[in-house]
Amino acid sequence: MLRVAVVGSGPSGVYAAQSLVQQSQVPGVRVDVLDRLPCPYGLVRYGVAPDHEKIKSLQNNLRTVLEHERVRFLGGVRVGPDGLPTARLRELYHAVVYCVGAAADRRLGVPGEELPGSWSATEFVSWYSAHPDAVSDGFVPGARAAVVIGVGNVAVDVTRILARGVAELSPTDMPQGALAALSHSQVREIQMVGRRGPSQARFTTKELRELGGLPDTDVVVDPAELALDPGYADPSGLPAAQRRNVEVMRGWAERPPSGGSRRIRLRFFLRPVELLPEGERVGAVRFERTVPDGHGGVTGTGRYEDIEAQLVLRSVGYRGVPLDGLPFDAEHGTVPHLAGRVLRDGSVAPGEYVAGWIKRGPTGVIGTNRPCAKETVTSLLEDAPALAQREVPDDPLNVLRTEGLSPVEWTGWQAIERAEAELGASLGRGVVKLPDWRSLMQAARAAGAP
Repeated sequence: MLRVAVVGSGPSGVYAAQSLVQQSQVPGVRVDVLDRLPCPYGLVRYGVAPDHEKIKSLQNNLRTVLEHERVRFLGGVRVGPDGLPTARLRELYHAVVYCVGAAADRRLGVPGEELPGSWSATEFVSWYSAHPDAVSDGFVPGARAAVVIGVGNVAVDVTRILARGVAELSPTDMPQGALAALSHSQVREIQMVGRRGPSQARFTTKELRELGGLPDTDVVVDPAELALDPGYADPSGLPAAQRRNVEVMRGWAERPPSGGSRRIRLRFFLRPVELLPEGERVGAVRFERTVPDGHGGVTGTGRYEDIEAQLVLRSVGYRGVPLDGLPFDAEHGTVPHLAGRVLRDGSVAPGEYVAGWIKRGPTGVIGTNRPCAKETVTSLLEDAPALAQREVPDDPLNVLRTEGLSPVEWTGWQAIERAEAELGASLGRGVVKLPDWRSLMQAARAAGAP
């Protein structure tokens, strides 16, 4: 019997577990999926916007894997500093697959970035998604105008959430505190800003079009900024996805405003150079106008524009962080690997593997994790004869308990789900997420979870 630990219960971790138990060449593989949170699903639970119910329904597919008879969910287990050392984990299992994602945000690196009111988009997403580590700032009190720096799907998500009304957000699983704060929001102007042109924006057309369907909201695009982009002038040479984006934005640029109470402006060819204070908080963002350099990039013009904003959300990408005990490529923010096998000083580290963003960097969509995990599992299975020679405990969970750990098992997670349904019913809503560690752990322990 081969025992494998998968660290991380997001899509890459669950797809790795699925590949392990569904293959036939090494029968009887048993998989423990460990997560530092008491809840599974990773960014599907804590990163997908609450109004994207169809994408969130992917949890049902992930659930099927985690309920497999040879898969076990062990939540509330921290791996690394202040938790279970990676070396100890390696002693308990024949193989360990790290699927820990890319937890850090890329920074702008400009003056004023630390001003109150300036946040990463991830911090905002964590707040409205009820991540137990989220800050409870409220984000929107006192803000009239917001600037979102970045033009990817996360930027579109946070822009859309800022523009939605309480009637649209109340049916979602958004935590009550975030819903209350957003229902009193006075943000009426949201500018989503990219340093390059519309043909190079990274959002998908489906996400982009959703902005145009928001009630009481105008989407405004400056034709002069669009015209700077060679790809906009002649979209015939663009990939299909970028061409569709350009067509959508051309329609908005030609459409007169409807007089909605909220306005979303899509801005291009503007590079942030400084966040400007207003009293003790951010009050504006200074941008430098850029132009195409003819090689797919942009160059500065020395002309500047200040855009008012009491709330600034940067959405310029993610970055992996080192995990204590694993090698790390600081330049790329990933763990060095060969087809998923961890490399230490250029040599394969037996029994250690990676999948997902910590393996390949923060690229692709949720579905990209499936072939990524399958490649890693293929490597693991090729190594299985050698891995199985090493003795490990009959049941690592018993060892973890004797060493003082109390993992949240599947029954504990089911108790959290029941508590969230009960909370929603008491508020006259659907399921409402528990927003903090204390309430999550209380719900899990109430189920008699060990």
